[in-house]
Amino acid sequence: MYSHKNKLLKGFSSRYNVNRLVFFEETGDIFSAIEREKEIKGWRRSKKLRLIESTNPTWKDLSEGWFN
Repeated sequence: MYSHKNKLLKGFSSRYNVNRLVFFEETGDIFSAIEREKEIKGWRRSKKLRLIESTNPTWKDLSEGWFN
């Protein structure tokens, strides 16, 4: 998140000014995390929006205050 917020990485985040964490899931297994990421990436935008709004209806930046 620090890299995204400070635009330290070239690519999607810096190009489209993506710097707010609105959803995340925790897992202890990298393979299940990758599988879940692929699953969500395959969803329609409307389904992704419903997922975010089910846990964060105001789209609050969940990383707020991490780097103060």
